[in-house]
Amino acid sequence: MASASIFSFIKSKSFRNNLLVAVGVLLLIGLTMQFWLSSFTKHGETIAVPDFRGMNQEKAIAISEENNLEIVVVDSLYEIGKKPGVILDQDPAPKTNVKEGRAIYVTLNASLPPKVKMPNLIDVSLRQAEAMLESYGLKIGRTTFKPDLAKNAVLEQLYKGSSIAPGKEINKGAAIDLVLGNGEGTAEVAIPDLTGLTRGEANFVLKGSSLLLGNVRFDPGVRDTLAATIYRQIPAADENAVIHQGETVDIYLK
Repeated sequence: MASASIFSFIKSKSFRNNLLVAVGVLLLIGLTMQFWLSSFTKHGETIAVPDFRGMNQEKAIAISEENNLEIVVVDSLYEIGKKPGVILDQDPAPKTNVKEGRAIYVTLNASLPPKVKMPNLIDVSLRQAEAMLESYGLKIGRTTFKPDLAKNAVLEQLYKGSSIAPGKEINKGAAIDLVLGNGEGTAEVAIPDLTGLTRGEANFVLKGSSLLLGNVRFDPGVRDTLAATIYRQIPAADENAVIHQGETVDIYLK
């Protein structure tokens, strides 16, 4: 009897109406909750992240607040040529779409440059010196020359006009002045007479006087360049003629 009574109740109009009302109420509650959650979380609404790079921290914070974002400093580096305190990098990147309230992590340029140790550049070439300075975060300042047979070799390293010893701590990004050899010695030597010599013989004689072979010119028709002999040289040999060590002598052969 009880089961028949329950079955009759389920089939009744009253049960169907109550069931429809209950389902409707549940749907209404579900839609209301979904609308509330979407409104609360601003579902689907995003903001394009501004480009904060190059800004100082104060300006970046002001712009981030206007866009309901948050600036968080996570690191500081030192980059030569950039103003202290400016933003070097950011995450997320500019133009990335994020939700409001998102934290933007930034790296600032340090106010004070780090210290590096001065390398030893003495006797290395200008090209090597430039590469070494760059690897230490330093740069070449003024270059001057003075007489020395080692052409373009570093003779002195200077910082703000004074000699700086290898290993001394110095600000990263500092300019180092270099004094280089000009390829000519301080001593003067007599110009040897190369007339009648072959090119090989002349080169041997010049080396003995700490001089260099300059331009080599053969007369038209010369076939055996090894056997050709010198008939003219510049500068010419003379009892009173002298030049600095490391200078060149041009020769003409026939």
